[in-house]
Amino acid sequence: MDPDRPLRLPERFRFGVATSGFQVEGGYNGRGEPANNWAEWERAAVIEPSGDALGFWDSYEEHFDSAAALGCDSFRLSVEWSRVEPRPGDLDGGAVDGYRAILAAAARRGLEPVVTLHHFTHPAWLGADFWLGLDSPELFAAWVEVAVSRLKDHCRHWITLNEPNVGAIQSYLTGGFPPGRRLAAGAALRALDHMLAAHVLAAEVIHRLQPEARVSVPTYSLPIYELDQMLVDTLLAPHHGVARGDIGSHLRACRAAWSRSAPPAAASVPARALRRLVATAVPLEQALVRSIAELYRSARPTSIDAVALGYHDQPLSRRLRPPWARRSEPSILAATCSRRAALGLPVEVAENGMCQRVVRGRPLPRGDGWDRPRYLRESLAAVVRAVDDGAAVSGYWHRSLADSFEWGSYEPRFGLYGVDRARGRRWSALDAAGHDAAGAYRRLIAGIRSGDRSVLAGAAT
Repeated sequence: MDPDRPLRLPERFRFGVATSGFQVEGGYNGRGEPANNWAEWERAAVIEPSGDALGFWDSYEEHFDSAAALGCDSFRLSVEWSRVEPRPGDLDGGAVDGYRAILAAAARRGLEPVVTLHHFTHPAWLGADFWLGLDSPELFAAWVEVAVSRLKDHCRHWITLNEPNVGAIQSYLTGGFPPGRRLAAGAALRALDHMLAAHVLAAEVIHRLQPEARVSVPTYSLPIYELDQMLVDTLLAPHHGVARGDIGSHLRACRAAWSRSAPPAAASVPARALRRLVATAVPLEQALVRSIAELYRSARPTSIDAVALGYHDQPLSRRLRPPWARRSEPSILAATCSRRAALGLPVEVAENGMCQRVVRGRPLPRGDGWDRPRYLRESLAAVVRAVDDGAAVSGYWHRSLADSFEWGSYEPRFGLYGVDRARGRRWSALDAAGHDAAGAYRRLIAGIRSGDRSVLAGAAT
């Protein structure tokens, strides 16, 4: 990276933090509380109860103050379907008012809210296999109409579903999310197809209610074309003038082009095995039949206004290992951003973070020896490299502000601020491993905004 080259971010570039309601709000799945699709696992002790999480529902102003003090000008959060509609057709007006107050408080601090409408959770009354149902796209679109019609005065940047590829993989291939099935490739593809169809319907609803809205659907960055890039290529096919009858040949051509510049992890044994499992379930051109039908039925040329991605430690870079033991490869983020930007839309790094495991109050060392300040520097250097190369990257959201509930456990830690749950959710000035990650992010934001490349000194990207 040339230290003398001028550093100029795209206009209105956003720095933020990313989280979700179930991870931070508290007040789910207990007696008399809203129940989501994780409730049965919590009650059966399959996972650790989420409990009071970070108490965000009652202390959101403190969270926003902390984010603003870092120099952030955006805050990603979710509006939880199960809190707003705890029973079919029974809308909780107090919950709606609560979310309106939360979004208004963010705006008062100069934090543009980015609202996710489904972040791996939905009401328990829809069932764990909700996304396998033929009517799931329409039911989700109806929820989106409820939420956006009531909150549009406080938000214009919407994420329909968070990382649908992760939702499908974890629910039906790895068993990490309810209903916990493994190696059910057909079910995973069906759920993924329905989620993308739901996104298309939701995007139409959002733009009908709020024409100026910005809509995206981030995918988790994976070295497997069929479970990541193919989803984006499908969503953008009408935008690029691909006729419906040509979608199969278009996706095969896109896959061939992707393969020529695929990340090294694409050649790993786990990646090849997972690719074979998915490929044998259904032919490529038939994998997303419902979402393709909705795309070409839509009057809009595209259902996304930005290409969003989630990027963390690469899970298939060597062998399948838990997040805290994976080898960090943020340098790949630059190529990923550039590849997505070549599709012709702005790119959003909707979430990016590094995991640290803490067991009984003791942080365990990561296999790669990295710490969060280094990860932040390397990741933002990758974003800057992509911008240098012409990529229209519009924002970066770090996951997360503070250690929170991580989909079944409080052991994995992603926060800029560590949280001591044994002493009443007390926040530390340092992260879980004892590093000044918040200070590092604050200095990086200030330096990059001012064009000072020296804050990225030492980055390998």
